[in-house]
Amino acid sequence: MNFDHFDVIVVGSGGGGGASAWRLATRGLRVLVLEAGKRFDPLRDYKLDTPAWEVSEFPEKPGSQGRYTFAPMQTLDATSSDLRSWNAVSGPVNQTQSRQVANGGYQHVRGVGGSTLRYTGEAHRLHPESMKMKTRFNVAADWPMDYATLEPFYAQAEKITGVAGPINAGARWRSTPFPLPAHRLSKASRKLEYGATQLGMHWTANSRAALSEAYDNRPPCNYCGNCNRGCPRMDKGSVDITYIPKAVATGRCTILTDHCVTRLIANGRKVTHLVCVDNKGQSVRIPVKRLILACGAIETPRLLLASAYDKAPNGLANESGQVGKNFMETLSWVSTGMLSEPIESFKGLPADSISWDFNKPDAIPNVIGGCRFSSALQESGLNGPINYATRVVSGFGKEHKERMRQAIGQAISVGGIGEFLPNDKTYIDLDPQAKDAFGIPLARIHSELAESDLARLRFMADMCRKILKAAGVTQIVEEYGTVDFFNSTHVFGTCRMGTDPGDSVVDAFGRSHSLDNLSICDASIFPSSGGGESPSLTIAALAIRNADAIIDQLK
Repeated sequence: MNFDHFDVIVVGSGGGGGASAWRLATRGLRVLVLEAGKRFDPLRDYKLDTPAWEVSEFPEKPGSQGRYTFAPMQTLDATSSDLRSWNAVSGPVNQTQSRQVANGGYQHVRGVGGSTLRYTGEAHRLHPESMKMKTRFNVAADWPMDYATLEPFYAQAEKITGVAGPINAGARWRSTPFPLPAHRLSKASRKLEYGATQLGMHWTANSRAALSEAYDNRPPCNYCGNCNRGCPRMDKGSVDITYIPKAVATGRCTILTDHCVTRLIANGRKVTHLVCVDNKGQSVRIPVKRLILACGAIETPRLLLASAYDKAPNGLANESGQVGKNFMETLSWVSTGMLSEPIESFKGLPADSISWDFNKPDAIPNVIGGCRFSSALQESGLNGPINYATRVVSGFGKEHKERMRQAIGQAISVGGIGEFLPNDKTYIDLDPQAKDAFGIPLARIHSELAESDLARLRFMADMCRKILKAAGVTQIVEEYGTVDFFNSTHVFGTCRMGTDPGDSVVDAFGRSHSLDNLSICDASIFPSSGGGESPSLTIAALAIRNADAIIDQLK
């Protein structure tokens, strides 16, 4: 292949890489996308039509899960014992005295579409007041733009993805309506709405990248509740069926799968080449005109740190020392209870309803950093009998069968996701011992919850319990949180953007302060995490804006 043909090389095909490729290709540039993983075929790879659907998580393919390690986790404090994970069948889930890594740990996917293949599909704009955390509260860092600057790019991303949302946008003002009307709330969400209302809270339809009507030659959602296992109907707006096909259709975008980039080579203020292992296992040196990294908040800093050389001994683009720093993980809590009557809670769209009442950074009393609350049963996996039997309904034999018949469809879950503030003990570096198959050091995750995170989690847990009680729950049967487990779907912040090259890695357009032809377009550039918003829509909006800056620069 003649690699000199391409104007821009994009590494990674998830939310940032896919949106970047689409924007660049539709505006006339020739784009090469290098993806370490494989393609997933929704009609063949997702097993929701088989008897084993409930025990089949999102499918794995060779190379679809990246490897990483963890530094020792913090010791659990006795004062947080009421925030430990447990369920009615097995009791405490973590029976050690230190925080553990949950199954999956960092829940990502290497493949065309990246982690959007398995995401729930919440499509959130960041709260405008969450973009000035340093100025207002002296925590995290400010975003080098405001909400008004990003708003038109949010609208473009929603249109490509096919987002359904409510008429009332609240603090996230809009220049245009959502492309699709909001989904009707499930029976379980209407129960949660009732409970939240009793507490004086607002509860509304969530904005979702799942079609409420036929759109863009895709069918509407059938409400099977299994978005996280992969969507065979293709109504979920994952990148592989939205941005990528549109980019390829221009004739100016090429996708190469099973191409793992192992090193970047720089000379002066430019990246001149990248080295990757191709789908035949051969090491290939590819010339670079313009490069976009979109590998995520763990793999992007890993690649930059692993590309150190004599003139950049601390890694590429790391003159500030901030590559890998300011790592922010998912801060979450879920409470599940049983109602006294069946409501078919296994039906419906996951996370179809939400409350933003405590989302502002100063909305939680005496705590900086907000959170949101939403329906969470399907994401918890309690939409089938196996999980009921192993987590909710104890016993054995005839009595157990009878209790199962009565219990199915009566579980209801509410979850909270909150702000994670950067701290000095939470960061990404290179493992000094563990390496991948190509001899590159693995990323090592350091994670520690600060006192402010614990206070936020305590508020989230208390509110989840109150909402369930007000909704009519007679018994709580399971609670799961990040006090005793690292289990992240959203990770941010390891190459954050800013105006000062001394404390940031890239500028307001994702461009490296020190390498003129390098941009980063993933959640690693987030200066703060927001108060529980899912990041995929913001990643795409930033990628579209940053791609326009590249086009203007090249012109």
